[in-house]
Amino acid sequence: MYKVGITGGIGSGKTSVCKVFETLGIPAYYADTRAKQLMNTDAELKAELEGRFGEGIYADGTLNQGKLAEIVFNDPTALEKVNSWVHPAVARDFEYWCSQQTSPYVLEEAAIIFESGLAQRFDKVILVTAPEHVRIERVCARDHVSSEAVRKRMDNQWRDEKKIALADFIIHNDNIQPIIPQVLKIHNFFILHSQI
Repeated sequence: MYKVGITGGIGSGKTSVCKVFETLGIPAYYADTRAKQLMNTDAELKAELEGRFGEGIYADGTLNQGKLAEIVFNDPTALEKVNSWVHPAVARDFEYWCSQQTSPYVLEEAAIIFESGLAQRFDKVILVTAPEHVRIERVCARDHVSSEAVRKRMDNQWRDEKKIALADFIIHNDNIQPIIPQVLKIHNFFILHSQI
């Protein structure tokens, strides 16, 4: 079974692309969603977060996402620390999830595969790209935040140009080129190579 990473900057449309793969019967693991769940359920991870940020980071046993986001987006050292605890927990969870799948390949959707040095965990990596102005519009509409807030988040991620050089496949989600033919081309590659 191929393990395929799917990445892209905030607002690039990674989740939408994953949904297309899912209609083809390919399971997708959403790393950011699972990370949020694991921060509430993984005892080791909870202990690390409480140890660093105090027990107030949790309210009634549930992580205060807004408080944590405010801390890490304004403190790169705190972000690095959180990532150093979250990534191993997600990696363990992903491996277990993979062991439950039967498809020829699986996807793991994660925003910072290249930035966090996780690309080597995958057989191939797909990069979803979109122009910056499109990404900002999408995130502003989705999260009801200002364009300045989106740009601040973007500053924590690499530029597409840097990631394009490292990716095995590129999907252009620019509201001009249709997504489905791009997904089908990649899907057919993995189906063909899984039969060799």
